Amino acid sequence: MSTNPADPLVALGALPGVPDAVDSVRKAVDRVYGHRVMRRRSNEVTSEAALRGARASAALSGADWALEEVRRRTDFSGDAEARTVGAALRLGAETGQLLSIWRQSPMRVLARLHLVATGDPGSPASAAAGGTAGVPADSVGRPRRDGEPVDEPGIEAPLPGAAEVAGRLDGLADLIVAGSSAPALVTAAVVHGELLALRPFTSYSGLVARAAERIVLIGSGLDPKAICPAEVGHAEQGRAAYVAAFEGYLSGTPEGMAAWISHCGRAVELGVRESTAVCEALQRGAA
Repeated sequence: MSTNPADPLVALGALPGVPDAVDSVRKAVDRVYGHRVMRRRSNEVTSEAALRGARASAALSGADWALEEVRRRTDFSGDAEARTVGAALRLGAETGQLLSIWRQSPMRVLARLHLVATGDPGSPASAAAGGTAGVPADSVGRPRRDGEPVDEPGIEAPLPGAAEVAGRLDGLADLIVAGSSAPALVTAAVVHGELLALRPFTSYSGLVARAAERIVLIGSGLDPKAICPAEVGHAEQGRAAYVAAFEGYLSGTPEGMAAWISHCGRAVELGVRESTAVCEALQRGAA
């Protein structure tokens, strides 16, 4: 329930095509949650969704590894691609630990996500994946400053200045804390799009944006067991389609915003399809 009398996300939920996307996502999620495998083996589906989501998010950031290679590897410290995959895996392991903090202190969560992505040695999620080399320690977990280089493969949109980043992050945090009666898909898409637009950190902002989208989807109750990896759907639609939809978000027009939210909805549906296949494999004894 929104406690915000001026809830801008509600208007986005009413844009042409968005209600249909929201309804389609809800039906798809309900179907996979009704699968008989979910009654006794949901933890296995959750673990597999986290792995596949991490692989897909890394692919969108330029490290497109085969799933079995990600599953096989134990050392992710070798090169830039390996470190990106390791960062995505750490984020996948960390998101569930931050759900209770997100609504009270989203900025704290974003800082933590970046810290984990860059390889915080104090994080349990970092134990199985190598930390990131070449990231200045004083840039970790804080918004970037003017003049600092930003590494975000595949996203070439103009970078907002540091003052704009700070102001828009505060605005986003205020929206999250105030709450919204808009559907979870709408909130998740806006969080994802805004963080990708701002690229608030010097590295791994895309990974953090997709992890934050996942936190919203889980914490809202739409996907409480974290079995619907939207990252898989974003990657399956292709990086070109992802960037094109993101440009719609950047435009700020009703048509562009609706296209981005619908794209995110389709990503969730494709994530559902992936986990449905996992359920079927578990049922056959093939996984």
